[in-house]
Formats: sequence, C-alpha cells, structure tokens
Amino acid sequence: MSILDTPSGLTDAQYDAAIQAALARIERAVDKWLEDDVIDIDTARSGGMLTLTLPNRSQLIVNAQPPLHELWLAARRGGFHFKLNSAGQWQDTRSGEEFFALLSSCASEQGGKPGLAF
Repeated sequence: MSILDTPSGLTDAQYDAAIQAALARIERAVDKWLEDDVIDIDTARSGGMLTLTLPNRSQLIVNAQPPLHELWLAARRGGFHFKLNSAGQWQDTRSGEEFFALLSSCASEQGGKPGLAF
C-alpha cells in the first residue's frame, strides 16, 4: 500500500508517531495538574486508548483508530472523530475544531474546573 492509498496520506509509522505524541501530551498535562494540585484526574492507558477519569467519576476516552488513521474522543458532549491535517493538527471531521481545544473544553466542563488546557 502506498502513502496515497492510506486514509490520511500518512504512512502507518507516521500515524503511529502522531498518535503517540498526542497521548503523551495528554499524559504530561495530567501529570502536571496532579503535581500542582490543580485537579485529580486518573489516567489509564491500554495501547492506543487513554481513559481519563475525573473527580466526579465522569470519563473522557481518547482512542486511536489505526485502520482509519483517526483519533477519537468520547465525552459527555458526544463522540468526535479527528484526522491529522496538513498543519499537523488533529481536526474534527465534522466541525473542524482542533482536538486539544475540544479536549480542554470537555475536561474543564466535565471536571468543573475552568481553564484546563492540554
């Protein structure tokens, strides 16, 4: 399969590197919040899936979708699908919203803590 035949125009290795970077960025932010006593969020990672459990026991689930070269987010607001754009940002396939902006908004909303930013 050539790069042109993949869903995103990326190789599988490029997609995997982008996913790993996104998940690591989320984990670093949560670790910093815990360190600074901002909010107590538990994380659980299994392969390409990262579950964030907020103090009120609600969850945000970030999940890699390798066959589609997408990144998915499940939140109280709903489910969202993101593709990596040419600028290197994960962009919602319906609204065009950037992944980390939406994740930050959902975390702030569900965690009852305004201003959380990944």
